[in-house]
Amino acid sequence: MSSLALRDSNTMLRRNLLHPRRYPSGTLNLLLTPIMMLLLFVYVFGDVMSAGIGGEGADRSDYIAYIVPGLLPMTVGSTVIGAAVYVSMDMTEGLIALFALALTWIAVGMGLAGPNPEAASNMALPLILLPLISSAFIPAGTMPGWFQPIAEYQPFTPAVETLRGLLLGTEIGNNGWIAIAWCVALVALGYRWSTAQFNRDPK
Repeated sequence: MSSLALRDSNTMLRRNLLHPRRYPSGTLNLLLTPIMMLLLFVYVFGDVMSAGIGGEGADRSDYIAYIVPGLLPMTVGSTVIGAAVYVSMDMTEGLIALFALALTWIAVGMGLAGPNPEAASNMALPLILLPLISSAFIPAGTMPGWFQPIAEYQPFTPAVETLRGLLLGTEIGNNGWIAIAWCVALVALGYRWSTAQFNRDPK
């Protein structure tokens, strides 16, 4: 290896070692995210995911039908971080489009409030975490008792349950109205936050 290659490698190694010191939240995020995922899938979702929706001896296809509608809002929540969500087919009477609009406005506010791209990506982390602690993977009622209120009273759960009802032809109860109310509230909040950030004094 030439001296030039060694010098360049040393420079890049030094920069990569200095970066965590200047961006500690990114390093913390990198370390904590896999730990949190492990705890969720083992201690919160584990029993139901391993046994299926109906318990031991149940048809696993029921769980597949259950989880697919939950993946749709998760997809929106994950891709909205770049504020580039585009819905080309509206198969659920506008709910996905409205949900994407709501999260996009929130993401725009996060982008304007963040002093740099790293900070903006950290602010948007709840858009990835909230779907995981909703009813997307398992019913909220099967989660540990202390965890159930977190899963029930957040925007992704009514959206998931509404999509599940629309796609599978089951009852959605009040989830449809609750999901729409969440979307409208998030659109209003995101719009006001974004415009306030955009119009703030440059100083």
